[in-house]
Amino acid sequence: MHIQRRSFLRYISLAAAGSAAGIGPFGALNAFAQSTSSDYKALVCIQLDGGNDGNNLLVPTDSAGYQNYAKLRGPLSLAQGSLLPMNGLSYGMNGNLPGIQSLFNSGHAAVLANVGTLVAPTTRQQYISGTAVTPHNLFSHIDQETLWQNSAQNVTSSTGWGGRIADLLQGGNSAAKYPVVTSVTGSHVFCNGVSTSYASVIPGNTGNVLCTEKSGCDIRLQAAQDLLTFNSGLTLVQADDTLTQNAYNYSKVLQDAVSSAQPISTVFPTGPVTSLAAQLKQIAQIIQVRSALGTGRQIFFATQTGYDLHADQVSLHPSLLQDMNAAISAFYQATVELGVSEQVTTFTTSDFGRALQPNSATGSDHAWGGHHIIVGGAVKGGKLYGTYPTLALGGPDDAGVNGRWIPTTSVAQYAATLASWFGVADGNLNSVLPTLENFQTRNLGFI
Repeated sequence: MHIQRRSFLRYISLAAAGSAAGIGPFGALNAFAQSTSSDYKALVCIQLDGGNDGNNLLVPTDSAGYQNYAKLRGPLSLAQGSLLPMNGLSYGMNGNLPGIQSLFNSGHAAVLANVGTLVAPTTRQQYISGTAVTPHNLFSHIDQETLWQNSAQNVTSSTGWGGRIADLLQGGNSAAKYPVVTSVTGSHVFCNGVSTSYASVIPGNTGNVLCTEKSGCDIRLQAAQDLLTFNSGLTLVQADDTLTQNAYNYSKVLQDAVSSAQPISTVFPTGPVTSLAAQLKQIAQIIQVRSALGTGRQIFFATQTGYDLHADQVSLHPSLLQDMNAAISAFYQATVELGVSEQVTTFTTSDFGRALQPNSATGSDHAWGGHHIIVGGAVKGGKLYGTYPTLALGGPDDAGVNGRWIPTTSVAQYAATLASWFGVADGNLNSVLPTLENFQTRNLGFI
């Protein structure tokens, strides 16, 4: 038996890391499951990686409001005629989001304005004077992305609110064959629980996909599994072996379930910019086989990259939004096809928003609050939730002088609204979202 050492080690390490229906951090699976599909619900988080420019997602359309916006945005401003009307509101949606606009106007999508990482309600005066308790390392990609995902006061928490929801829903139901949380885009804090683990799947490859050579894959897999059953006598190594064995088990469970299901007829976009579409198609397939997996609740994490546009935003941002629009529109139609459109809620997150004032490279710089989209049959759509900021440099909502909006809605409130719909009792929300206790409004009402 000839095995390339590099290939073999890559196979083992990536499977253990969860790259192919693997399992995330250490911890036993205690998945929440239901024997019937009537109570099924799923949350689908889409991280817009890099910091989406919400100022060009939702734009005032009244004459005075638009003129003010265009003056301050300069070369980044959208043409007034390109904006898509939103149920008679005095705001228009970016012209590259026609599918999401259609869902909004039909009541299946909503927009939440100016949401971001807040420890407690904060005013401009409090922020400028330094009397406000602010999130750790504002305007930093890694720190703000972490705070969005762990909804804590600082970045030291290694668990995320998706994982902590799974902790609360854990149970001993023997029908559970698969974790509550699944990432289709690698390892992320959002997915980490204390007592539960998550699965990680490569879109389109639910089986043993890391064996890329044309021959000998079965031999290498058997050799890897033989090593896993060897008792080393070392606790940490044995725990890691158990983790890796779970990766193989979950991979097989998922592969068997998906391969036996009828193909979903909804057409997802393909082409050069389709990573998000591929991720959402994979999520739809996992939702389709929920009964075979024994899961009554599912949480998913997907990512679309490319939003850190410090330069050339005018040419780059539209294609990102077009991709997001096509992927989310197809995914919603897939949930309709599967008969679960009212049981699946999709929502966006991002590192932060972008500054209203353009920079010298025709891009936008890191900011704070931004606007987000929620889609699903249970969403109370066709409405704008939250408080749209006053578009004024150095104005009442500006953290500085270039249009970095101080959020008027916190990530904790956003997450609490979703968690409540998902089934988390009000008395447990503070344990899932540690900063929620600082906010009077716990449910924003969009679902």
